[in-house]
Amino acid sequence: MAQFQTITVVRAIATMSDLHVSWDDYHQLIETLALQVYDSGWEFNQIICLAKGGLRVGDILCRLFDVPLAVLSVASYGGENNQTRGSITFSRDLAMTTANVGSHVLLVDDLVDSGGSLKRTVHWLNHKYGFYIDEVRTAVLWYKACSVVKPDYYGRHLSDNPWIHQPFEKYEQMDLAELAAQHKTPQEV
Repeated sequence: MAQFQTITVVRAIATMSDLHVSWDDYHQLIETLALQVYDSGWEFNQIICLAKGGLRVGDILCRLFDVPLAVLSVASYGGENNQTRGSITFSRDLAMTTANVGSHVLLVDDLVDSGGSLKRTVHWLNHKYGFYIDEVRTAVLWYKACSVVKPDYYGRHLSDNPWIHQPFEKYEQMDLAELAAQHKTPQEV
């Protein structure tokens, strides 16, 4: 079962800057995270990613480590530009291709902000699959200082708690008509 190191945030966070991430930087950070897990020597037999943010992270890690990937859909942000934190909603079950979840699970997401989603997800996994799971460790690309939990592995610690603009974020603010207009080419006569 996962144990979290609880952190007390003593200082107030006055402002949040913006961190803009390119595709190259995004993939480099996933590779950094993979090497951190690898260098730890921990052996696991299942990756569970939190969708949507952890999908790409989980996909690349499961290819590198050659272990099965399961997906848990979780929603906690909404509102304008998906920048408002709300209540956490979990899917009914994991989507996976194996008969059971692995005994040593690497739980991955893109970031840990408040820490609430990660903490509640571990609780959800232990409640639903605790019979199968011996250990859960957590891995994220960005670990924000405002989080009340510290992940086991993280690509980058952010002490100033920025809003992270990930390279795929533009699709959340685009509709299909806009996309189609961008791809129109003049027709030959």
